[in-house]
Amino acid sequence: MADLSRAFVRRDMLPATPPPVGETGLVKWLRENLFSSPINTVMTLVSAFVIWWLVLAVWPWLSNGVWTTTSLAACREVLQGKTGACFSVLTERWHQLLFGFTYPADQYWRPTLGFVLLFVAAAPVLFFKLPRRLLIITAVYPFLAFWLIWGGSITVPLFVALGFVAAALTFQALAKQAMAQAALAAVIAALVVWWIGGQADLQVLVLEPVASRDIGGFMLNMILGVTCVSLSLPIGILLALGRRSDMPIIKWICVIFIEFVRGVPLITLLFVANVVLGYFLPPEVTFDLILRVIIMITLFSAAYIAEVIRGGLAALPKGQYEAADSLGLDYAQAMRLIILPQALKISIPGIVNVAVGLFKDTTLVSVISMYDLVGMVRGPIQGATEWNGVYWELFAFASLLFFVVCYGISQYSQWLEQQLRTDHR
Repeated sequence: MADLSRAFVRRDMLPATPPPVGETGLVKWLRENLFSSPINTVMTLVSAFVIWWLVLAVWPWLSNGVWTTTSLAACREVLQGKTGACFSVLTERWHQLLFGFTYPADQYWRPTLGFVLLFVAAAPVLFFKLPRRLLIITAVYPFLAFWLIWGGSITVPLFVALGFVAAALTFQALAKQAMAQAALAAVIAALVVWWIGGQADLQVLVLEPVASRDIGGFMLNMILGVTCVSLSLPIGILLALGRRSDMPIIKWICVIFIEFVRGVPLITLLFVANVVLGYFLPPEVTFDLILRVIIMITLFSAAYIAEVIRGGLAALPKGQYEAADSLGLDYAQAMRLIILPQALKISIPGIVNVAVGLFKDTTLVSVISMYDLVGMVRGPIQGATEWNGVYWELFAFASLLFFVVCYGISQYSQWLEQQLRTDHR
């Protein structure tokens, strides 16, 4: 008979059993996200029905789409009364939607190359783990892109770049003596280099010149969006710091500017740039319309970015400022090394929100007779006899382009927030 008083001790671990089906994989995700409660289950079923209904309604329009005709009338003849989209307008007018209707067709490679190089130039800024020496590409890109898109001799952007280099070297050499004198010397050095470039008038690597009025389509939206966002961020930082300054004159100048710009619609500023600004300039002085629009949109977005960054500065605890003082840092060093990096990290969602809104607002230039993507749809394309009456196809294409860009910006901001998280996870 076995001795039942002796305890049993297992020497080997039991093999692990697989988790229940409802606690892993797709089933777990569906249960937690779509069917976690009776209300969520009802909402999931209603949403699925609405999506299915929309797909059934839109699918015939997409599947019967016509791509090969040369007019709306020809599309309707092919469809023979059936529901279908006339995508032929995209195959016929894609170049106008992207580059405008007067940009030289044999020069499309230039803005295309500039668009590709944009990603190369932005990579060292957007992905900070890349080698810092690649920032030289970022610094060169604006001048190279100007030469590619507008054409002319490469010496024009070259001497402009040399002027900025001369100003930076001069300021760096004299900054330790007196800040004001160093800034004045830097401006003089830049003006001297630009004057020399204007007098030289060298014709080297000349591309076919393209006037600003010939630039249009989605290319114009990209030019305005990238340029204005890039310029408004540093200006917004300066305005935010100026509004928090202890010097009354600087503070009130920034306050008045920010509150005035934020209280005026962007379309009003665009009309000022297009019409009113000419009345305040001498008769012989003219500014390119694209330059005027860039200035107005930049100032408009800078005012909003300034408020976003001011919120980030206000969110920092007072101890951060006291820590900078305890280290013996002056105002510029404290802001550059301690305060601004933390404030900008806090302000990322707000800055991205302004950037996305700004990129979408570039379509407002169509009201001042600039043929951006929306201007091309509403003007030359729909005004043409063969495509008069096409709406959904063109605006769907425009929506797709803007969605891709804005969604990409949003996804990058979320990735950046994850990379800059320093709290306990």
